[in-house]
Amino acid sequence: MYRTHTCGELRIENINSVVTLSGWVQRVRNLGGMTFIDLRDRYGITQLVFDEKTEGDIVEKVSKLGREFVIQAIGKVRERSSKNKNIQTGEIEIEVSALNILNSSEIPPFTIEDESDGGDEIRMKYRYLDLRRAPVRDTLILRAKMAHATRSYLNEQNFIETETPVLIKSTPEGHVILLFLRE
Repeated sequence: MYRTHTCGELRIENINSVVTLSGWVQRVRNLGGMTFIDLRDRYGITQLVFDEKTEGDIVEKVSKLGREFVIQAIGKVRERSSKNKNIQTGEIEIEVSALNILNSSEIPPFTIEDESDGGDEIRMKYRYLDLRRAPVRDTLILRAKMAHATRSYLNEQNFIETETPVLIKSTPEGHVILLFLRE
């Protein structure tokens, strides 16, 4: 099992639970005796913590991590000493007891954050990375919900959804022409 929880769902009520999280490494902060990793998935960010109690082989793996590495972390949920009110999981952190690197990554050409340092041209060249950013993801989720609501409404009105043969040249945006017929 790759995960028991998403990176956006753990709260103070989960303290002392042993959890498995998977996601992308957003940021690594090495403060000497302690290292913090912000682990991100499509649901949010959770802080992982590695301190002097962390086993040597795990510390060695952590030293190899870079931005956008895909990892799996197993550990115990604990209360954060300095809470972060800017994120939903800001009251907790994960004390890691096992770490697996699922996939390494080259350094991305821009940061995968709400405010990216990449210009439009670079972001479009690496669109697959840009889709990981929260504003883009939120737009895709809204679009999917709107399409679902529209289809549900039309279905309730006894329309029949039919995909037609290609009537026009396809576009890079991937538009699909749908025909709704009413009985």
